[in-house]
Amino acid sequence: MNSTIAIETATDDAVTLAALKHILTECIEDGASVGFLMPVSQQKLDAFWRQVFEQAALDHCTIWVARDTTTRTILGSIQLHYQLPENQPHRAEIAKLLVCPSARCRGVGAALLKTAEIEAKKRGKLLLVLDTVTDSNAARLYTRQGWIKSGDIPDYAFWPDGRPCSTTFFYRRL
Repeated sequence: MNSTIAIETATDDAVTLAALKHILTECIEDGASVGFLMPVSQQKLDAFWRQVFEQAALDHCTIWVARDTTTRTILGSIQLHYQLPENQPHRAEIAKLLVCPSARCRGVGAALLKTAEIEAKKRGKLLLVLDTVTDSNAARLYTRQGWIKSGDIPDYAFWPDGRPCSTTFFYRRL
């Protein structure tokens, strides 16, 4: 991890919300299949982040941001969702690992992922799961970080332009 990156719990304020919307927009425009089709409206982005922060306020998930310690700019984010059905109290899900395209290859994604893994372990979780686009940079990151590929599903989701893409599921035992 780059020593100028700090991982912090995200705060629900206008500045953080604007930064998160900006990063999500940049990732979508860069082609990330993260649940949105182009063009994505600011209202849709607002609603998405509002819902995530509502879930965090209920202690159903945690959101972290990676911040450049020199400029205080938010470079990325990750979510850990642990409010799952009662027969799955032992696991949690990683969602929306987003890194600004201009901040990639600096250890931001790995630092965010490690933070979520540590928190999951503190909460007594034994298993983490996530999904991502097959053969993507994110898939390579998860593999490098020791996650285990469980399989691919073709045409599981769409790219932002509406074309279908394959999704790979990963897990990690803690």
